[in-house]
Amino acid sequence: MQRVLSTQLTPRVGETVRIAGWVHRRRLLKSVAFLIVRDAAGLAQVVVTDPAVRAEVEALTEETAVEVTGTVVANATAPAGVELTAPTVRPLGPPAEPPPFDLYRPALAASLPTQLDHAPVALRHPSRSSALRISAAGVAGFRAALDARGFVEIHTPKVVSSSTESGASVFALDWFGRPAYLAQSPQFYKQLMVGVFERVYEVGPVFRAEPHDTARHLAQYTSLDVELGFVADHRDVMAVLRDVLAGMLATVADRAGAAVATLGIDLPAVPAEIPAVHFTEALKIAGAPADEPDLAPAHERALGEWARREHGSDFLFVSGYPMAKRPFYTHPDPARPDHSNGFDLLFRGLELVTGGQRLHRHADYLAALAQRGEPVEPYAGYLDAFRHGMPPHGGFAIGLERFVARLTGAANVREVTAFPRDLHRLTP
Repeated sequence: MQRVLSTQLTPRVGETVRIAGWVHRRRLLKSVAFLIVRDAAGLAQVVVTDPAVRAEVEALTEETAVEVTGTVVANATAPAGVELTAPTVRPLGPPAEPPPFDLYRPALAASLPTQLDHAPVALRHPSRSSALRISAAGVAGFRAALDARGFVEIHTPKVVSSSTESGASVFALDWFGRPAYLAQSPQFYKQLMVGVFERVYEVGPVFRAEPHDTARHLAQYTSLDVELGFVADHRDVMAVLRDVLAGMLATVADRAGAAVATLGIDLPAVPAEIPAVHFTEALKIAGAPADEPDLAPAHERALGEWARREHGSDFLFVSGYPMAKRPFYTHPDPARPDHSNGFDLLFRGLELVTGGQRLHRHADYLAALAQRGEPVEPYAGYLDAFRHGMPPHGGFAIGLERFVARLTGAANVREVTAFPRDLHRLTP
């Protein structure tokens, strides 16, 4: 008999079926026992009246893997309106050791560190698994939106010979006796692949050895990277980003609607044109000094409130960041060379995306490195491609975990990360 999932029981009323999953909850009443079985799709209720089967159920522990065969009967009070009766119950392994928190309760009562210490079981709770389902749907939407626009998915090295971000902290390692680093981003490689496919994207891990210990930073996270050629300037990149976000959120609604409902969240609408302000104007709106070189978290929150109040938008572009705060490959604004053709996208008052137009002339790269006092040699393999004809291009990167955290309202990005890696955590 083929196994069916909990969500497939409703049309099978009157049939004998086989389900399998974990013991989610047992309710042992005087005349009847209820066994709640959890599978990947949801919950199924099993009604036990036979004394022998009841004894077997009493011997089970929560989270034990079991197989149940029974008859599907309609019951409006049961999960999905059906339940299994006259069951046989077979453990699929030894009795499970119960985790240090109750997974059947609506909310996990354990502290976040305890959840992370016991992540393999904590992730079984709907509040944690729903966030991961939303994450998976978001990535699927990201890929679909770009595939539909002629982008090619690429896969680039995660071990590199030099840092990407002009001196930012990197994780060093020994590569057969030579120094190497974990990649901070696929930036160099995705630019080079614009010279091959014109439009490329990648979904992959990036590594930042910055000793942040905040609710919004991880040392390893998933980056959704995009790069496209033959752009007029950064505004072409911003237009693609807008469409990608709309595609991601539409796919979340379509594929992860149950997870969205479980978490009780409202998916934001992406405006046909996301409001945008120049960095200098953003400082004024946020009440920051005019000589501030970057936006602090408090400034971002103020800008998010302004975007919601003035434009009814959860999203806001801030463009024209000072060149001094952007990587050396960033293209300056021709009209204001001290400012860049770079941008950030704020989502509900938090930086979600960084992007912009890149330099594409070899001579400009040499000048940019010289101006910053950086040697050319570490970047030789990267820079060489620009001697052979590269189009004007630009791109962006979305931090997946930060996107999901902001979307779900999680207070800490670790709540939506399966096995986070940060300043303190290397296990499990």
